[in-house]
Amino acid sequence: MTDTATTEAEPGAGEVLIVTDAARATVADIRAKEDDADALGLRVEVTGATGVDYTYDLSLEPIAEAADDDNVHESNGLTIIVPAESVSALTGATLDLPSVAGQGGLVIRNPNRPNPLGDLGQLELTGDTAEKVQILLAERINPALASHGGFAELVGVEDDKVFVTMGGGCQGCAMSAATLREGITKAILEAIPEITEVVDTTDHEQGENPYYS
Repeated sequence: MTDTATTEAEPGAGEVLIVTDAARATVADIRAKEDDADALGLRVEVTGATGVDYTYDLSLEPIAEAADDDNVHESNGLTIIVPAESVSALTGATLDLPSVAGQGGLVIRNPNRPNPLGDLGQLELTGDTAEKVQILLAERINPALASHGGFAELVGVEDDKVFVTMGGGCQGCAMSAATLREGITKAILEAIPEITEVVDTTDHEQGENPYYS
């Protein structure tokens, strides 16, 4: 490891990705077969998302080539490199071996989840709370859900709480509850600060709206 790489590793803002002893040993065995093994670190990058889970790329890369804003930290002799754009998504995640005996490879157990609706961007919201929710649903959320043949509707507003239901291709879908919880709820709470709770009124088993029952 060069002096430059050591300097980069020290201010890495602490450990982002936790590596278990078993995973570390597996990576060390693979790295040992490479030329200049001691100069290589494990680069872990978030490459995208599938549903409510991130997708990742793991590779052995020269430590000295890490970017200045990458998070570079040591884990008992193994240098972990996390690109700056992946830090927030990987903070608190754990690199481990699969829990199923005999299954090869590595797994990342990540408490963080991507927004399944993607980047909703900035949108000017005006009017009362109900009107703001309607604009957000119409302009950002429903266009994202349309590719799945679904939509979300505002059922009602009570003080700082809003009630939302899902229909179309989303109604009764196994992923719809997760989509509402992970995507729609997050979007509404972030865009409209006066709202503190989003209630999913969809009956995801029966495809009915229990709010009116």
